[in-house]
Amino acid sequence: MKMTIINPETMGMPSGYSNGVLVEGGKLLFVAGQIGWDHAQRIISDDFVEQFALALENVLTIVRAAGGEATSIARLLIFVTNKKAYTENLKQVGAVYRQLMGKHFPATALIEVSGLVEDLAQIEIEAIAMIG
Repeated sequence: MKMTIINPETMGMPSGYSNGVLVEGGKLLFVAGQIGWDHAQRIISDDFVEQFALALENVLTIVRAAGGEATSIARLLIFVTNKKAYTENLKQVGAVYRQLMGKHFPATALIEVSGLVEDLAQIEIEAIAMIG
């Protein structure tokens, strides 16, 4: 099996990891945890919903760069530093999710963690997608 690294130029170059790894043959794409930062890798908002939207957009950027789309995503892992921030903003998070993912609902888990590598990040989203 061949593995292809997926690092879209529009996202900036990651340091110490790859944004995505596409496994050819089985056509599985593993998307590294994405946070709510911009193309210059700056967290531009401390708003939970805005961070969620940008993190999910970043996941989708990688999936599209590998040749997939939102419906290609089979699994999402969502890590949050504050479960209450997620539940208190569930309506807005749901609206953002539907705007970006439509009515596609992959297997998903939400996990509360004590912190993320980027101190200002409140959310990190990881994905597995089937491409092709």
